[in-house]
Amino acid sequence: MEMRFTKMHGLGNDFVVVDAGDSDVPDRDTLRRLGDRNTGIGFDQLLWLEPRHSPDADIYYRVFNVDGHEAGQCGNGARCIARFLSGRVANEDRREFNLEHRGGMVHAVIEDDGTVSVELSVPEFAPEKIPFTAPEERRTYAIDIPHETLEIGVVSVGNPHAVLEVDAIDDAPVARIGALLESHDRFPNHANISFMQVVDANHVRLRVFERGVGETSACGTGACAAMVIGRSIGKLADSVIVELPGGRLRVRWKGPGSTVWLTGEAVTVFEGTVQV
Repeated sequence: MEMRFTKMHGLGNDFVVVDAGDSDVPDRDTLRRLGDRNTGIGFDQLLWLEPRHSPDADIYYRVFNVDGHEAGQCGNGARCIARFLSGRVANEDRREFNLEHRGGMVHAVIEDDGTVSVELSVPEFAPEKIPFTAPEERRTYAIDIPHETLEIGVVSVGNPHAVLEVDAIDDAPVARIGALLESHDRFPNHANISFMQVVDANHVRLRVFERGVGETSACGTGACAAMVIGRSIGKLADSVIVELPGGRLRVRWKGPGSTVWLTGEAVTVFEGTVQV
């Protein structure tokens, strides 16, 4: 079967977007083959667009990591979907979209400067909501890995995240510690692992080891998780620039009970077809 796709990225966090209609999602082996950067198209996530489930939505989307497993949310992916839809509506002046996924609805806005903002869910800190194994909710937790104990913040912004504050991200052992924490037994569904360096109250530097992917050039929900944890421990303001290897995102969060806004570029690279 021939499948049409659009290759997109947000700060180098790259996606294959498929407007699937009523087609079935390819099996995991096929997804892994398509995601391979040497023998397939190559992507961090595949964004599978289906007809809306709710009358208030423009589209229903699913997110699949390069390992073939389905993810709960993707902030940069949602921004790319909004950019994708903006190029396909009859009304070229339309700038707002409602994007439905299994966790709810994401509101997206095409900004005047061409960047794309998405309103993600209210962060969840309760361990059972993340999920994370802990007897009670705390601002930070001690977690054991071989030969050391780390202090992490944990939160869900549609998918599970752990955030470690480091003195300098350039020297952070992202691959080693990221792999150990991603599959740690205290994260039943695994987790995305962010390494955050606080520059000042309005600026952090970040590297992210994504669940099922490895280190990526950018991670939208990772940027949100880092800002939310940094703000919850009193180190960050309510609007923060998050500097990742692929570029900069802006994250806004007023505090507990509020949704999170993520803003940055979303770029179309090319369109094509592939045999699946």
